[in-house]
Amino acid sequence: MIIYFVRHASAGEHLSNPKKDDKRPLDADGIEQCGSIGRALAALDVQPDVIISSPLKRATQTASLVGNELGYEAKLQLEPAMKPEASFADFRRMLEKYSKHESLMVVGHNPSITDFLAKIIAKSGCEALIDFKKGAVARVETERRAATLNWFITPKMAREIQAAAASAAKSHPKTSRK
Repeated sequence: MIIYFVRHASAGEHLSNPKKDDKRPLDADGIEQCGSIGRALAALDVQPDVIISSPLKRATQTASLVGNELGYEAKLQLEPAMKPEASFADFRRMLEKYSKHESLMVVGHNPSITDFLAKIIAKSGCEALIDFKKGAVARVETERRAATLNWFITPKMAREIQAAAASAAKSHPKTSRK
């Protein structure tokens, strides 16, 4: 199974009231981050079978905006196992629920999303340290109980790659071969 781990994009400052914080939307930077990451994933031909999101607003917005860039037309699956306070055991049970799919995209929050990614790629007894920026995505391939981190892209990296590609396209005029 391929799992794309996505941390929700920028949503401004944390709110002290938990009910209000659950409804905190993405800010302008977050919306832009989703576009950059979504376009980068589309260029990599990422096509998840299912997108699973935390039910919190900033995560569902991230999942929806990235999904739109990918041409994802199915319904977002909202799972409490992707909430910030969820445990790795909750996450594992959720993965079992979706095990018939070849590729999943999971959208969540810190600290849980970083913890899930670190635990799934680390060998038993080891701990992986990951700086999981807002809006970043990691591709992990799992086989039985082993997992391999294939790549990790931050929104800043996605913007720089897109700018370099646009610059290269402008500097090389298209000519026909005859």
